[in-house]
Amino acid sequence: MSANSNQNQAPGAVLNEQQWNAITQAIAGLNRDQLTWVSGYAAGMAAAQGGAVAPQLAAPAAAAGNAPVLTILYGSQTGNAKGVAQQFQAQAEAAGYTSKLISMADYKPRQIKAETHVAVFVSTHGEGDAPDDAVEFHEFLGGKKAPKLDGLKYAVLGLGDSSYEFFCQTGKDFDERLGKLGGSAVVARQDCDVDYEESAKSWGEQLIAALKDDFAGAPAGAAVAVQSGSAVAGSAEQTYTKKAPFAATLIGSQKITGRDSVKDIRHVEISLEDSGIQYRAGDALGVWFKNAPALVEEMLSLTGLSGSEEVKVADATTTIADALAGKLELTLSYPTFVKAYQQATGSDALAALIEDPAQLRTYLAERQIIDIVREHPAKVDAQVLTDALRPLTPRLYSIASSQDEVEDEVHLTIAHVDYEAFGKRHQGGASGFLCERLEEGAEVEVYIEKNDNFRLPENPDTPVIMVGPGTGIAPFRAFMQEREAQGADGKNWLFFGNPNFTQDFLYQVEWQGYVKSGLVDKITLAFSRDQKEKIYVQHRLIENGKDVFEWLEAGAHFYVCGDATHMAKDVEAALLSIIQQHGGKSEDDAKEYLVAMRKAKRYQKDVY
Repeated sequence: MSANSNQNQAPGAVLNEQQWNAITQAIAGLNRDQLTWVSGYAAGMAAAQGGAVAPQLAAPAAAAGNAPVLTILYGSQTGNAKGVAQQFQAQAEAAGYTSKLISMADYKPRQIKAETHVAVFVSTHGEGDAPDDAVEFHEFLGGKKAPKLDGLKYAVLGLGDSSYEFFCQTGKDFDERLGKLGGSAVVARQDCDVDYEESAKSWGEQLIAALKDDFAGAPAGAAVAVQSGSAVAGSAEQTYTKKAPFAATLIGSQKITGRDSVKDIRHVEISLEDSGIQYRAGDALGVWFKNAPALVEEMLSLTGLSGSEEVKVADATTTIADALAGKLELTLSYPTFVKAYQQATGSDALAALIEDPAQLRTYLAERQIIDIVREHPAKVDAQVLTDALRPLTPRLYSIASSQDEVEDEVHLTIAHVDYEAFGKRHQGGASGFLCERLEEGAEVEVYIEKNDNFRLPENPDTPVIMVGPGTGIAPFRAFMQEREAQGADGKNWLFFGNPNFTQDFLYQVEWQGYVKSGLVDKITLAFSRDQKEKIYVQHRLIENGKDVFEWLEAGAHFYVCGDATHMAKDVEAALLSIIQQHGGKSEDDAKEYLVAMRKAKRYQKDVY
C-alpha cells in the first residue's frame, strides 16, 4: 500500500505546521535506502516511548544495494497536477516500482543531480507561467547553477488549456531544460488539455512500460509521499468528486454591483444539505453546467443536424442534442476545434487562418465556438462535430464562505459574462447557467477542489495582507468569516479594487462591519475610474509600502487572488519594489526575500 492510501490521520492532527514543514524539507532529498533507515529510526524512537508508529510512517521492506527509485515531482496550482502525480504513483506501485512523491515546493533543487529516474507533472498558468510551488525549481534548472544531469532518465507531463497561447509552456520548459542538462527522455513529453484524465493515464502506462528493464529484478516497490498539506477531512470529500459530483441546490443568485456598474457580479448561494461535504477557506467549488438551449438549437441548425443523431462521447452513446447540451464545450474556443472543423467543412478561410498562428489567436480571442460556426455554417456529420468539440469541463470558483459561518451552504462571487459581439448576445457557459438560467431550488452538480496552496496561517495571531480586486475578494470573505469564528487576534489588511466606489464595492456592508468590530485593521481601496488617472491595487501597495514592509517583517502572510495575466504580475512587481526600497535590499536580495516567503508559505496566490 502507498503512504497516501494509508493516511488515516491528517498530519495536522499530530504535528503542527512548522514540524510538518521541517520533516518534509529534511527528507525531501533522501534516497530509498536513507528513507528506509530514517523510517526505522523513527519507529524505534516511537517504540522506546511506548507509542505506536503511524501507518503512513511504516518502513518499507529493506531494499538491496542501489535499487532504483522513481522520483515523482509535481508543480500544481489548483491540485490537478498533484492528482495526476498521485495516480501515477499508484500505477508505479502496482508495477512494483519504488517511488517517492514530492511537491516541488518541498524539493531541494540541488538534489536533482542525485536522482536517476524522475517523472515531472506540472501545470501552466497565465502567460506560460509556472505554478507557485514550481517557481524555484523551474528557475533553478534554467539558471547558471543547474548541474549536469548526464545520468538522469526523465519524463514530463504538462497540464494546460489549448485555448491559451502558451499551452503547457511550463512542461515544455522542464522538458527542454532537463534535456539540455544532459538528461534523456524515457518517453516523449505529454501535453494534456483540459480533458486530461485519459491521456494522462495512457502516458503513465507508457512510462511504466518504458522503465521495465531499469526496475526489473528490484525488490517489491514501496511508495512514499513527501508532500505538504493535510489529508482529506471527512469521507464526503472523497465521495463527491469531479467524476462523481453532488447534486446541490441553488438557494439564490443576487447581483451585488450597482445598476450603473460596468460589471454584473453575483453573490451565489448553494445548499450542500445532506451531503456531509466539508471545505476550508481557500478551497474552490467545481461546478458542472449545462449549455444554453438556444445555443444548442442554433448549433444543430447551422450544421444541418436534427438533434436525434446518435454519437459516442467518451465511450457512451447519446444523441447529438444531449451531447451538445451537457457534454461538449460550446463557449470557450481553441485552435484544435478550428483545425478539426476546417477539415470537416473544407473552408478556405479557416485554412488560411490556421496557417497564421498569431492571426488565429487573435481570431479566437474574440469569438466563442458558436461564432466560428456562424461564420462558416456547413452540413457536418454528427460524430465528426462531436469529435471536433472537446468535452465540457467544470468551472472552478473560489469559495466565498466559511462553514464556521454558513454551515451546510457554500457561497460564490461570480462575474456574469454577458456581452454583445457580432450582433449577438454572448454569455459565459457556467456564469450564464448559474446567474440566469438556473432557477432557485434547481439542482447543480458540484464538488470541492481542495487548495492547500491557499490557506490562512495556522497561528491565528499571524497578521495577513489580502490583495483581491474584483471577484478576487471571494476567498478573503471566507478568510474573515473563519477568523471571526476562531476569535483570531492576528491583524488583517485588505486591498480591494474595482471600477467605481458607488457601484462596485463588493460586500461593502460586511467589510465595514468587520472594520467596526475590529476584526479588520485596514482596508485600502483602489477604484480605477473614480478619478482621471486610473488607480489599481498595485499603486495602493506602493503608496503604503513602508507599512506593508513592516507587516511583512512582523511575519505577515501575503495573499493575492484574481487575474493572473496582469494584476498578479503587477502586484508581485510592486511587492518586490517595496521589499527593495523599504528593506534596503538589492534587486537580487529582494527576489530572495520573496522566494523565502513563498517557501515558508507566507506568499500565496489563487489566480486565474
